[in-house]
Amino acid sequence: MKTNLIFISQGNGVEENLNSIRKAIKAGADWVQLRLKAVSEAEIMTGAKAAMDLCKENNVLLTLNDHPSIVKELGIPSVHLGLTDMPVSEARALLGPEVVIGGTANTFEDIKMHVAAGADYVGVGPMRFTTTKKNLSPVLGFEGYQSIIEQMKSEGLDIPVFAIGGLTADDFLSLSQVGVHGVSLSSALLNAAQPELLIEKIDQHFSSHTISSKSL
Repeated sequence: MKTNLIFISQGNGVEENLNSIRKAIKAGADWVQLRLKAVSEAEIMTGAKAAMDLCKENNVLLTLNDHPSIVKELGIPSVHLGLTDMPVSEARALLGPEVVIGGTANTFEDIKMHVAAGADYVGVGPMRFTTTKKNLSPVLGFEGYQSIIEQMKSEGLDIPVFAIGGLTADDFLSLSQVGVHGVSLSSALLNAAQPELLIEKIDQHFSSHTISSKSL
């Protein structure tokens, strides 16, 4: 299983998000995140169940954005938590050691906090301005990633870092050179003329790796 790309669903409503996941899986994505915003909890439950079926059929890892209680109820294998969502430490206590937990980070201090709380990976960004997410944190650029990775090395923090936020294929080489483990993509994959080739390019620049001790 390739763990160098996390595809993040996009669209208005449940069905558009599920269709975006179908497109990503068809292109070769092995890890997808269902990110539903501005919908009811019932719709999130419906979408999560459908996404679970889709991912099981295709041997794809599903992450749910936020809603650890739904993750627990449905047995979803992974959850991603933003900086204003439930703290990683609380989610870990709720979900136990086997669920893969990711956390959003914008600074080295955010990463340090997530590591101490028991996160398995961090989504660090944004790389640049993006319309996918509201209330955007300060953009990092290549220099920001380089600085964060250097601080991590100096303090011995070893956790997979996924770049996120307005990425393009032209960013992959530079990001891999500064030590980023992989990328989180949404629009870049959905809008690619040949998404399969985009995933091949990711494979050329980023190795798959183990997320914590979990066999992904």
